[in-house]
Formats: sequence, C-alpha cells, structure tokens
Amino acid sequence: MKPEHLPLLNSVSPPAVHPDGSRAAVSVTKPDFNADAYVGQLWNVPLDQEKLPRRITRGFRDTAPAFSPDGLVLAFLRTDGPKSKAQLCVVEADGGEPQVITDRLLGVETFSWSPDSHRIVYSSREPEAGRYGTVEGVAAEAEEPRLISTYQYRLNGVGYTRDKPRQLFLVEVPELGGEPAAPLPDGRQLTSLATDVGSGTFSADGSGVYFSALPDDDGLASSIYRVPVTGGDPVAVDVGASTKQSVLDVRESRDGRWLLYIARELGVSGTDFVARNAVLYCMPAGGGRPLPLTDPEMMDVAAPGSRIELRGPDRALVLNNAQGTVELLELGATGGHTLLVHGDRDVTGAAWAGGSLFVSFADPSTHGDLAALYDGQLRILTDFSANLRTMTEIVVPQELTFDAADGYPVHGWLVRPAGKGPHPVLLNIHGGPYTQFTVALFDEAQVYAEAGYAVLMCNPRGSAGYGRDHGLAIKGRLGTDDMQDVLAFLDGALAKFPVLDAGRLGIMGGSYGGFLTAWTIAHHHRFEAAIVERGFLDPVSFEGSADIGWYFGGEYLGLSAEAFAAQNPLGHASKVQTPTLVIHSENDLRCPMEQGQRYYTALKRQGVEAGLLIFPGEDHELSRSGRPLHRRQRFEHILSWCARFLPTKANPTEVPPPG
Repeated sequence: MKPEHLPLLNSVSPPAVHPDGSRAAVSVTKPDFNADAYVGQLWNVPLDQEKLPRRITRGFRDTAPAFSPDGLVLAFLRTDGPKSKAQLCVVEADGGEPQVITDRLLGVETFSWSPDSHRIVYSSREPEAGRYGTVEGVAAEAEEPRLISTYQYRLNGVGYTRDKPRQLFLVEVPELGGEPAAPLPDGRQLTSLATDVGSGTFSADGSGVYFSALPDDDGLASSIYRVPVTGGDPVAVDVGASTKQSVLDVRESRDGRWLLYIARELGVSGTDFVARNAVLYCMPAGGGRPLPLTDPEMMDVAAPGSRIELRGPDRALVLNNAQGTVELLELGATGGHTLLVHGDRDVTGAAWAGGSLFVSFADPSTHGDLAALYDGQLRILTDFSANLRTMTEIVVPQELTFDAADGYPVHGWLVRPAGKGPHPVLLNIHGGPYTQFTVALFDEAQVYAEAGYAVLMCNPRGSAGYGRDHGLAIKGRLGTDDMQDVLAFLDGALAKFPVLDAGRLGIMGGSYGGFLTAWTIAHHHRFEAAIVERGFLDPVSFEGSADIGWYFGGEYLGLSAEAFAAQNPLGHASKVQTPTLVIHSENDLRCPMEQGQRYYTALKRQGVEAGLLIFPGEDHELSRSGRPLHRRQRFEHILSWCARFLPTKANPTEVPPPG
C-alpha cells in the first residue's frame, strides 16, 4: 500500500438490522482526495447471499443508519459537503427520497428511535447566543471574551465546550411517501444542562429518555439521568455505587425490567482513571444495586465505538478488548456469558433483530466488512476491501511473543516486506498508553512495508487488553517496563529473523507513543532515525495547556515536581543524538503544539538534526481522520525522512522531500 492508496480504505459502520432480520444497512465511507474529505453512502446488505449488497443513498456523506422499530423508516445522518454539518434524515425503508428533518447550526451527533417509531431523540451542541455564527456579522474574533472558572472547558476536535454544551432534542418523524413537508423545526429541547450530555436512549415503554452527563463542576465522574419525553427536569438514577464512575452508555432492556450501563470506576477522587476497564453493569429498572456482568480486572468493554446493543428481552451485546483483538460478547441481565466472535478479528459493531445477528469487523486483510453469525461461525456477506487487495500488496502480520528481561511476555506483530532483505526496521509504538495494537489491517504498517521497512508493533506493559495489572504496571513509572518491553520485542525479532537488519533501526510513535519514542532515544543511541508525533513531551506545561492536562499527568506520573521531572522527555532531550522528525498539528488540544515546538527547539539547540512538520487545521486525530490530502502528505514526509537515514530500494535517498 502506498500513500496514494488511502481512498481504497473503506470503513464500515456498525450494522442496523431490519426488524424482520432479512437485511442490514451500513454506511461505507472512505477518504477522497478530490473533495479532500470523507465521502460515503448507505448500503443494503441482504442476509440471503444470493442477493448482492447494493448502495441505497447518494449523499456526499451518509452515516449512522438505524431502522425504525416497525421497519418502515430508515433514519441516518447526512453531510452535504466538506464544510457542512451532519443533519438527521429519514427515508422509507424500501427506498425513496430522503427527507432532512433537522437544521442544527452545529449539526447532529447521535440519535435513537422511540419504541413506537414516531419520534427520535438526538444530540446536538447548543451554542450560546452571540457565538458560533448565531448572530449574523459577528465573526469568531469579534465574540465576547470567555471567562473560565473550571478545569475542563475544551475538548480535542471540538474546541470550547462550555459555551456550546451537547444537549438532547426530541423530534417527531413526519409521514413519508408524499410531497416533502416544509422544513421542520428541530424539535423540542429535552435537556438544558451546563455540561455535555451523552447519547439519549428511550425507555422500553417510550415514556422517558436515559442519558449520562457530567456534573456542573470539575471531575471525570458522570451520572445517569432520566427525563420524561413530555418535558421536565432530568432525574438522577441512583446506582448506589461506592465510588465515582464515568458512564459511557446506558440502555433499558427490551422487557423494561433492567437498566444496563457501561462505566469505568474512578475511585473516591473521581479522577483515578489509569488502567480502569470499562464494565457492563445491570440493575433493576425500578432501582436497586447494580451488579457487574463483566470482570473489571480482565475484561474491558470499551473497544472503539463500543455501545450496548440489545438481543431478546433481557440480553446485551458488547465489545471487549482482548489481547490485540476485539471480541463480541453476549451477556444476560440475570446471568450467562457467551463469547460469540473471537480470534484474529476486530469486531467493530453488532446488532440483532428478527432472529439475525449481523457483525461488522476488520481483520488482517480487510479494513471493514459485514458478516452474519450462524451456529457460532461468521458468514461473510460483503467484500468492501476487494479493490484494496487487488491494487496493493497487503502483508498479513505475523504474531509474535518475546520475553522481557524479567521474563514478562510481550505480545505483538511483525509486518515484513516482500524480498530477501536485509530490511531496515521501524519500531512503532502506540498511543494511550491504555490502548492496544490489534490484528486489524493497519494502514501505517502497510505503507511502511510497501516502502521496504519491516514494522514491529507490540503491546507493552501499560497497554489495554491484557488485564488491569498489565495496564497499571507503569503508573508512576513511565519509561521503565514499557521501554524495556518494546526493546525486548525488538531484540527478540532481530534474533529470530536474520532478514531484519539490526544495524538499521528506526523508532516512531504518536501521543504516548511519542513520549516513549522521545524517552527511548534519550537513553539508547542505536536508532538511525526517529519520528516523534503529537507527543506528550513535557508534563509541566501539559498540565495547563492540554484538554486533559489538569488530571492526566498527576494520575499517571504522580503529583510531585520530582515525579514530573523523573518522567519528562523534554528534561532528557540533551541526551538525544538520533535525527528526529517532530510532527504536530496546530489544533491539537490533547497534546498541544507547544509540546512539539519546545521539544524540537531543545533538539536544535544542541545540534541534533531535527525537523518540525506542522499541519494547519488538524487536531490530535490527524493520522486517523485528518483531511485526506494531509494524511497523504504526512505519509510522504515520513517516508522522505526515513529515506534520508534508512534508505531502501523502494524508498531511496535521492527522492526529494515533498514540497
């Protein structure tokens, strides 16, 4: 795979299953260089494999499909162009002209159907009067100043939050099939909280809407609320938790007897978040003590995009991070635990209706597809990565485990390029740190392998997916066991595979991976080149500038100045000798750009060969969801840097850097 192949990466949404179980709808989106945006439409995927999947919408970007419970209407989000905001649309389930039913200034983010199929609750940011274009002629630079009185007031990818909190709205679904109705009002506002609310879901009888929200003060803990659909003040649901929790999703069971929710414990302080696994809880809908349905020590049901899906009257489907994969679990409110999908796959979504269970997934050779589960086996229904495999050489990663110096097993993968070698090696370190590399097709590794590099990726201590103790191992000790683990994995691979060139090594990583890259090159001088991207590089300035800075460093590193100094890559920059490319984005609020700027300056001051690559208009998610042209240019610059210090036949030194 080459940088120009990014538009071949089709991403598939979680499925929406028609109530009769005969078919599912998914959105399929991809980067588009011409529009410099992400485009995509909805597809109908029949359960019957003799019928082919077909595209059913023609919008610029149509996403998040959901059938009404009666099966007559399909709702989804539509974005009309690169600069427009997503709005809620409805269309007849059997086809027709979609009708837009919202006109929100800042767009619609999530939505959910009522049990009677007549109403939809959706979330949208409600701007403060005078801001964000609510007054014609008042541009952002002419708005009134913001008076801040809380720690938490910004969010990466969103910006300021307190002057545009996310709220819930209720809208009536119009009759379809005739002439389009006049533009509808955006519905009735259900919540007016000072802080963001989570996605809303209806109670089983349709009389209320459940959601989670942060309190109107500083902290990570959130509570569950229920608001009547007729209006009124939200009422907090007493879950009787002994410690504070961060609630990620909440649903009432189909039979109305149980309240299911996913949450992380946060300790008494409300900020004790390090290596906390997300747990599925269940409690009587009328009130009572919640019981965990998943093991808080070994299971983490907060895989990317994870949400509670219902199956039958009282059962739930959730996704679990598990040792470099994402599993699909089914759990009963009154007991019972079934592992439905596991192995070399990342399940990205699942839904059940009419006796049919559809599963969206990625694996080493597909970026996203849809399957149905039959007798414990997946029956693949789509092949949205066919062009990717036809036009590129996809390398299937080789799973490996090597022991660290203390005997601890380090699990990961080698993506080995074609040819006899010897191949220069790129050691790639993931962010988080409480995340994981997985078996799913990873565009980064594929691009570097195509350029002639062997890519090593592992999940050192501190990562998710291997139990809480694995994640807690580096709390207060960043740069110890985690560094030893990634180096042990590197050395194990070099010893096992003579085709890897031990004399030509590169190291790279983003966010926490940027931290560990910067830390490693300060302590080891065996690498010919390094790339430090969107790095957590100075915990001192991070505390006042990052959106999560007011708690992240203190919880991970410790609260003392000595702890900060002992785990500060910027403080060790004077030891670095490795040529280093520093990459950052101007709108990064997670690891603000000053982190990269100051680190780059420290390297230059002592004569280290260094470059600073800055992307305008991008945030912390550049490499995953940034503008397609920027994502391609990022790859081109990375390959150019590698060509200077680690040239290959496919990536020679004489290639000039991008203009």
